[in-house]
Amino acid sequence: MPAAKTRVALIQMACAPSIEQNLDHACEMVRKAASDAAQLICLPELFRAQYFCQREDHALFALAESIPGPSTARLAEIVRTEKITLIASLFERRAPGLYHNTAVIMDHASSASDQIAGIYRKMHIPDDPLYYEKFYFTPGDLGFRSIPTSHGNVGTLVCWDQWYPEAARLTSLAGAGILFYPTAIGWHPSEKTEFGEAQYSAWQTMQRAHAISNGVFVCAVNRVGHEHGDVVLPNGDGTTEKIEGPGDHTPNSGLQFWGGSFIADPFGRVLAQGSHDNEEILIAELDSALIEITRQHWPFLRDRRVDAYSAITSRFIDTPFR
Repeated sequence: MPAAKTRVALIQMACAPSIEQNLDHACEMVRKAASDAAQLICLPELFRAQYFCQREDHALFALAESIPGPSTARLAEIVRTEKITLIASLFERRAPGLYHNTAVIMDHASSASDQIAGIYRKMHIPDDPLYYEKFYFTPGDLGFRSIPTSHGNVGTLVCWDQWYPEAARLTSLAGAGILFYPTAIGWHPSEKTEFGEAQYSAWQTMQRAHAISNGVFVCAVNRVGHEHGDVVLPNGDGTTEKIEGPGDHTPNSGLQFWGGSFIADPFGRVLAQGSHDNEEILIAELDSALIEITRQHWPFLRDRRVDAYSAITSRFIDTPFR
């Protein structure tokens, strides 16, 4: 039976061009969070590389790896020795020509030798300027899942999923008491002055609304730093290859990732808040008893009209002319 209170940590990190350097840095930060008694830890989206989806380049499929694979093997050692639960977002090579944006939930109490308790494949895939994810990722086919861990049932959704109330609702209905959103989201530098504050506010407001409407904890973890999507890949012979990102690499090109990671309780209150610029480990203690207390006072799940929602599966509801 999991303890009522769980110490959660979000790893808000900056990503370098080198995938090896990023994995080393992520492992270091996870160990640091564990040394501060964190039990349930989440890394940001696709933390092994700078955000490479800023362009469409077939060479970048070399970033993908199998699950289980080299990264999960490295992380599993930490999960076992530190006795933690860890969520890691990876570029999954499922089969030749078939790739996913996948979150792996690893748990020290898992009976699997690789410590993998479950995976979630990102369901909503964006295609916007500098976010060309449809080129790389196949939409997930596992649905919205609640994964049992030694620290209770958790649900993991990924970045673009965070804008969809249906995803949060179905994951909560499956039994998840904590929703994790590993994320890579930032400002277009030319838009930041005019729209930056409103964009971040909308991002946080949307996810706090998921916490309130479902009576769950929400943990959103983003990266920081100005990236142009440069990637350094090892060649396997001790040498490396650098693949340059798009644009002129000036301050007005690329993406400025806005950090701002946060943890919200079932009432929507922000328990921990990250800066926009700095690497940080955000920590908060989550009391699962608050889920039931909140749902008793705001019984949204009780009062749902499940008999009236069948049209939600329609793409659009056309109103007929009279």
